[in-house]
Amino acid sequence: MIEDRGRSGDIMAERRQLFAEMRAQELDSIRLSTYRTACKLRFVQKKCNLHLVDIWNVIEAFRENGLNTMDLNTEFTVARLEAILSTIFYQLNKRMPTTHQINVEQSISLLLNFLLAAYDPEGLGKMSVFVVKMALATICGGKILDKLRYIFSQISDPGGIMVYSQFDQFLREVLKLPMTVFEGPSFGYTEQATRTCFAQQKKVSLNTFLDTMMSDPPPQCLVWLPLMHRLANVENVFHPVECSYCHSESIMGFRYRCQQCHNYQLCQDCFWRGHASGSHSNQHQMKEYTSWKSPAKKLSNALSKSLSCASSREPLHPMFPDMPEKPLNLAHIMTDDCLPSSLHLLISLLESSSHQEEEHSLIARYTSRLASDAAAAQQQQRVPNDISFSLDANKQQRQLIAELESKNREILQEIQRLRVQHEQASQPPTCTSQQNPTLLAELRLLRQRKDELEQRMSALQESRRELMVQLEQLMLLLKTQGPGSPRSSPSHTVSRSIPMPTQSESAGTTPTHTPQDSLMGVGGDVQEAFAQGPRRNLRNDLLVAADSITNTMSSLVKELNSGDTMVSLNPGGVEEECYENDLVQVLEDELKMGELLKHRREQEKPHMVTYGLSYYYGK
Repeated sequence: MIEDRGRSGDIMAERRQLFAEMRAQELDSIRLSTYRTACKLRFVQKKCNLHLVDIWNVIEAFRENGLNTMDLNTEFTVARLEAILSTIFYQLNKRMPTTHQINVEQSISLLLNFLLAAYDPEGLGKMSVFVVKMALATICGGKILDKLRYIFSQISDPGGIMVYSQFDQFLREVLKLPMTVFEGPSFGYTEQATRTCFAQQKKVSLNTFLDTMMSDPPPQCLVWLPLMHRLANVENVFHPVECSYCHSESIMGFRYRCQQCHNYQLCQDCFWRGHASGSHSNQHQMKEYTSWKSPAKKLSNALSKSLSCASSREPLHPMFPDMPEKPLNLAHIMTDDCLPSSLHLLISLLESSSHQEEEHSLIARYTSRLASDAAAAQQQQRVPNDISFSLDANKQQRQLIAELESKNREILQEIQRLRVQHEQASQPPTCTSQQNPTLLAELRLLRQRKDELEQRMSALQESRRELMVQLEQLMLLLKTQGPGSPRSSPSHTVSRSIPMPTQSESAGTTPTHTPQDSLMGVGGDVQEAFAQGPRRNLRNDLLVAADSITNTMSSLVKELNSGDTMVSLNPGGVEEECYENDLVQVLEDELKMGELLKHRREQEKPHMVTYGLSYYYGK
């Protein structure tokens, strides 16, 4: 008793969990009851993995459990029902590849709880054969045509005519499925449901039954059944069209197009929940599409239909014979007795001359039966060999699959390793100076030194500009004044003195050149003439300015070169090193220009001496 109570509690808990997951899908927000019911039953079907089982697998499970020989009104226990479901799902797992195996125990438990909630709400623990067959045939996967053919075989007489009482019982049981998912007000059973489907005075054959069930629209009480199959068929259909409400770039599943608004199309979620935008209204007529066709394809289809004489519309289903095919019954020909009794029967028939034709037919049937028995015996002998061969082949296939999976894992690991190496190589190297305080201090000193050099450089540049201006004025004055020009002192032309740049400490004791040093090797009279004449100051100023520029540039280059050695010790001072290299290059260029001026001055010295002698003797 305690075990039964615990099992009942587990069943109720799993049942509540199934319905809670269904509510989490927000299927109750669908405004149309037909789509809402179909979506809920489709959710249960996929949750229980019944969408992977077709009607033929269900029939095979019925035969393995002996339901095909039982009366439809026979009742059996829940344990027998659980055994049937176990057969269905274990056979399904055998057909599935190893990478797509299902959880058999969970599928059995979910489907069992759903069937008990639908057909045993009182908890009696019993269910009829007819109920199990109709419920599983309705909710399983596969083609709707095959399912309807099987259902008709269970509700028709041996002559292939539907029994109305059986069809009424079918409606009573199958409509409990929508009631279980809380759609009873829309699709509950009523007494008029049978009469709305078929007229009572008409004989309903298989073709008539299929025409009615697969018509457009189908019977109102079963309109959710073909919709559930269409919903399964279009789940993965892609439409390269933008939804006019949610503006998703593509549509999956059903696509709905308004017949009044121009190019207004909705996805299935927006249409089912009644979303609308712009001038569109929910009262507008919408057309449902289950596939996408390009404009060129539509045009070609329209032309082919207009040019073809015969109707291209295919029938909803193939036509079947009115009378069902009866299975061959050889009970009156061959009994289940042993062979001697059959021989006695054959001898008694041979003694009768009046049954000559029956004798020949009986002999022919008997020999064919013996031949079939011999073939069956040989087949049974070959079965173990075939089974062993198939087992070996399956074992080899499993080994091959395992090897391929291991190689795949190795390839994925190698790809991951290469990706990590690439990411590490692409990342910039971590600067060690950020963690070393000594290097940080050196970096700050170098930056401070760089600022000082920049200030020094700016001051030197300013002095250089002033010197160059004065040099240009002096050179212009030298060119314009000749031997016959008036002896005006250059001090009257250039009123301010030439600024001398201050030498840095790193320049050392750089010798300064005096005017007398510039005229070394010339006679004393010439030197005296230059010391006394007004042109002496002009020449000396020019020479001193050129020497000062050259010496200053040389000292600055030496100082910067000494700073380069300090910068090279710092791995993080790349920007300072580049900047000072550029600064050194600029100063070297200016030094070359100073050397060029000095060289030009040396070339002009003989002319200056000649001019001084002529001036001295002329005086």
